[in-house]
Amino acid sequence: MDNKKSIELLNKAVADELHAVHQYMYWHFHLDDQGFGPLSALLRRVAIVEMGHVERLAERILFLKGDVDMVPAGSVERITEPAEIINRAAAMEQDAVRMYNQFALEAGQNADSATKQIFESLVIDEETHFDEFDKQADNIKRFGPSYLVLQSFNKGAEEGGESAD
Repeated sequence: MDNKKSIELLNKAVADELHAVHQYMYWHFHLDDQGFGPLSALLRRVAIVEMGHVERLAERILFLKGDVDMVPAGSVERITEPAEIINRAAAMEQDAVRMYNQFALEAGQNADSATKQIFESLVIDEETHFDEFDKQADNIKRFGPSYLVLQSFNKGAEEGGESAD
């Protein structure tokens, strides 16, 4: 097993996850400010899961005696329109699934089954996130502005408070 190769793949994943955290939090702030509580909460929740991914990846890097590069893979896209946000989030998750499947294959070829298993578990999480975003995108497309209006009425319920009647 070549630790350097595994560390390189893991650090690429850290960069991607950090970018996702920054992007999703940016969108969370804007959707919350616009009154779209449930969509905002979804992005916040997914960002927190992505932070957990960074931690798992970092632990493996350190186990392999590497150093964690805490540099996001890209800059935040300044999108604030709800439908566009959800579509872009779904696309980001699809990209992550493709990347982590490829990284799992490369880790397997490198005889690093522990790193391979981490990437395989990330694929499952990212597919779940894609599904959540894809369902929201479909609802927005199907129901249009009416669906987004309902999002604004559910803000209190999503945050654990009382919903507006």
